[in-house]
Amino acid sequence: MIEILVLYYSRYGATAELARRIARGIEEVPDCQARLRTVPAISTVCEAVADTIPAEGPPYASLDDLRDCAGLALGSPTRFGNMAAPLKYFIDSTSSLWLSGTLAGKPAAVFTSTSSLHGGQESTLLSMMLPLLHHGMLLMGLPYSEAALLTTTSGGTPYGPSHTAGTDSKRPLTEAEKTLCRALGKRLAQTAATLNL
Repeated sequence: MIEILVLYYSRYGATAELARRIARGIEEVPDCQARLRTVPAISTVCEAVADTIPAEGPPYASLDDLRDCAGLALGSPTRFGNMAAPLKYFIDSTSSLWLSGTLAGKPAAVFTSTSSLHGGQESTLLSMMLPLLHHGMLLMGLPYSEAALLTTTSGGTPYGPSHTAGTDSKRPLTEAEKTLCRALGKRLAQTAATLNL
C-alpha cells in the first residue's frame, strides 16, 4: 500500500476540510491510502507542553510520518500571505530529513484557505513550496486541463487547491473547490504510484 501524507494546520476548520477532500482523491487511486496528520498550535509566550494526542481530529505529525510517506500534500491557512507559524515551526524541525535526503524525489503538493478572495492564497502556496524544494521534492500543481480551475469564482489556483472561507471563516467549500481538492489528491497519488513501480 502506498501512503500519501496529508499534513496540515487548521485553526477554524477550512484547511482541515480541504485536507479531507484531498485524502478522498488519494484513496480513489488503487493501492493508495491517505494518512491525515496535523500540527499543534504554538505558544507566543514560551515553549508550551501540549498533549501528545489532540482532543479531536487526526494525530500530530512526527518526522516518521514524513520519512515513511511516498508523497506529501501540505496545507495551511494564510497568515499575511505566508504559511501559519505552527506549520512553519514543524517544517523547521525537519533538518535531519534534509541532511539525509529522505524526501528527495517524492512528489509533493500544497493547499491553503484564506478569509478573503485576495488574501494571499498564491503567495502562501509558494511559501509552502520553498522548504519542499530544499528537500528535493517534486512539486505538483493543478493543470488547466482541470475544468474547475477555469470556471471557479472562489478558490483554486494552478499552484494548488485553495478556499475562500469568508471573514467569519464559515463559508463551506464550493463544488469547484471540492473538485480541485479531489483532483490534486488523485494526481498526487497516481504520481507516487508511478514513481514506486
